[in-house]
Amino acid sequence: MAMIVLHRINGSEVVLNSQHIRTVEKTPDTIILMTDDKRFVVQESVEEVIEKVIEFNSRIVARAMVPPNPPLP
Repeated sequence: MAMIVLHRINGSEVVLNSQHIRTVEKTPDTIILMTDDKRFVVQESVEEVIEKVIEFNSRIVARAMVPPNPPLP
């Protein structure tokens, strides 16, 4: 799963599946709309949310580039 850690306005952590983010809007708070129409208001800026998604996706791609271990004899 493509999980990123963000913080609600009250400071509590929320972990979201970044593959289910529909939109990220600045109003001036950052509002994340998920594909199931749930909304999350978070402390992070739009740019920070985007960076977290990019970082997570980069880690996935990097892992995919590592060749599998050869079979044991």
